[in-house]
Amino acid sequence: MRCVYCNCEETRVVDSRPTEGNAIRRRRECPECNRRFTTYEKVETPPILVIKKDGSRQLFDPNKVRQGIIKACEKRPVTSAQIDQLVSEIEKQLNNSLNEEVMSNTIGEMVMKGLKELDDVAYVRFASVYRQFKDINTFMQELNKLLNDG
Repeated sequence: MRCVYCNCEETRVVDSRPTEGNAIRRRRECPECNRRFTTYEKVETPPILVIKKDGSRQLFDPNKVRQGIIKACEKRPVTSAQIDQLVSEIEKQLNNSLNEEVMSNTIGEMVMKGLKELDDVAYVRFASVYRQFKDINTFMQELNKLLNDG
């Protein structure tokens, strides 16, 4: 790793520790200028493309998943740590699948499964938007499924 201050080619690692997520924080020292700086190493994963309902493709963005979950969990007893854990779990499942493309409905189902385990009300909120219930009967069918499963 090149020194950020003097561009020296060699630096040494003074301290390493894991961070939240899947990165490693390294504290480095330059033998030339004796200054210290911090770097973060993260495994580079291939990009995952999401195939939308209209057939278009876009890069997977965990922040979009997080925003949808936050909206569903509004005013519910779900912590931000639980939300982050769910987003991380979904991202991990997608990366472990080794598929470069995933259908948007697959991600939606993963979110619904995770929310169902976290909070029933958040699950119903997300399902009502995600499944776009057309009338009260389809909404009641989903609620009955929830009651029968729980």
